[in-house]
Amino acid sequence: MLAAFLAAFLAGCGGGPKFGSAGSVAQTLTELPEPTAADTMGVRTYRVAPLDKLRVDVYDLPALSLESVQVGADGILKYPVAGEVAVVGLTPAEVEGLLQQRLRQNYIRDPQVTVNLVQTTTQVVTVDGQVREPGQYPVIGGTTLIETIAKAKGLTETAKPSSVVVLRTVNGQKMAALYNLTAIRRGVYADPALYPNDIVVVDENVAQRYFRDAITIFSTLSYPLVALLP
Repeated sequence: MLAAFLAAFLAGCGGGPKFGSAGSVAQTLTELPEPTAADTMGVRTYRVAPLDKLRVDVYDLPALSLESVQVGADGILKYPVAGEVAVVGLTPAEVEGLLQQRLRQNYIRDPQVTVNLVQTTTQVVTVDGQVREPGQYPVIGGTTLIETIAKAKGLTETAKPSSVVVLRTVNGQKMAALYNLTAIRRGVYADPALYPNDIVVVDENVAQRYFRDAITIFSTLSYPLVALLP
């Protein structure tokens, strides 16, 4: 699935820009811009989706605190004492309010409920290429490139830390950014934030495809390279 997902993105970007060609490498950009809500399919503010897993804590009531409870495919959360609660499309704060209301109705005095996302099917970053465990990883409360690579169990032995590409759509414009993980770890520039629908590819061939001649000077730069894709 990941290979098909990446192929679809690449197919929509043509053959990739040449460094220095008009409208290709955005030399005025020193970082990859944040996507808009439309770019992330309206999921910048997390809302519960079917099959998501939630952690629910009820203060001073450990019997009602669950480390992981899954929302059903029908959008219903089945919770002790509270019963069946329709939660799809709600924010965690709204789910907290519903559970508090249901618990009060069932004679739990002044319940204090917190709800956190454990696993999601909608807000994910795709990681492919030369990492130990390629896959889709949830964006929970924000994540960075280094954190996401760590979730994928790190780079393989043959991977190049300077050949990490992040693909993103910003305000309808497809973009690619080339990052050097070694530079980030040394504090040369900041570890970039990732967002839902980003694709991270650790692959020298992909880096060459988008940045061509820029690869020869990339290691001397104190910022990532950003390319605007056709």
